[in-house]
Amino acid sequence: MSDPDWSLWRSFGAVVEHGSLSAAARALGLSQPTLGRHVEALEQALSMALFDRTLSGLKATDTALRLYEPVLVAQQALAEASLLAEGASAALTGSVRITSSTVMCHYVLPPLLYELREAFPQVAIELVPSDSVENLLLREADIAVRMFRPTQLELIVRKLGESPIVACAHQRYVERRGRPEGPEQLREHDLIGFDRSDLLIVAARRMGFDLSRSDFVVRTDSQTNAWELTKAGLGIGFAQQMLVESTPGMVRLFEGFNPPPLEVWLTTHRELFTSRRIRAIYDRLGGGLSRRLARTRA
Repeated sequence: MSDPDWSLWRSFGAVVEHGSLSAAARALGLSQPTLGRHVEALEQALSMALFDRTLSGLKATDTALRLYEPVLVAQQALAEASLLAEGASAALTGSVRITSSTVMCHYVLPPLLYELREAFPQVAIELVPSDSVENLLLREADIAVRMFRPTQLELIVRKLGESPIVACAHQRYVERRGRPEGPEQLREHDLIGFDRSDLLIVAARRMGFDLSRSDFVVRTDSQTNAWELTKAGLGIGFAQQMLVESTPGMVRLFEGFNPPPLEVWLTTHRELFTSRRIRAIYDRLGGGLSRRLARTRA
């Protein structure tokens, strides 16, 4: 048996993890034909079939599933080695990959990243807007801004503050429909909320307000889209207070109506924290966000 190249094992692991050649190709940034050739080359090197070819795609065999476990361990070990090497770097050049929610990436971070680029012009910034949890260990990001406290032991975490959530509407909507005097009048107005998620409904019920999906007459599962719809005057929405305060024409409603605030955490891998470049960006970004949160009115 020949010794297959690691790139073949890497492609094999991605196909098992993602369940198809197309999804694995997107995850690795390779073409689907390349992934297919890698799988075939590995099967030839091992003299065994690793996937059953079906009309719905590739199905991992029992042998493939057993092989996947040590491949995953090796992948994690290589990622850890990369982290150690990165942590030993003293250079203030290169790139730093930052991930956060789509709302933070689109509306909060850009001015702070402008300051970062002024302070560290030799450091390139890679921004990943994502409402899913990116895996820092596997280098999908160097630094993450989370709206919850990460629990992984290998991470360095720092709470930056809290971001209050408020009810709001654009002045155009208030002029057209009037300004509700209290949250008990919410059902008499056009509400903007989520389509499939019940997050807002559950939060409202915990506060004693019985809302249902039908009460939200404009629905989207995109948080950035919900904010844009609210800015356009389509109805009453719920957004981070710092966005409302910094956006012309937006009106905060119900001063005493206080949904649970979002906690804001800055996190990186403990090995990356020793990298001068990543530590510098981590500290500067954390300071900027902390100041921005502190300026939000209570």
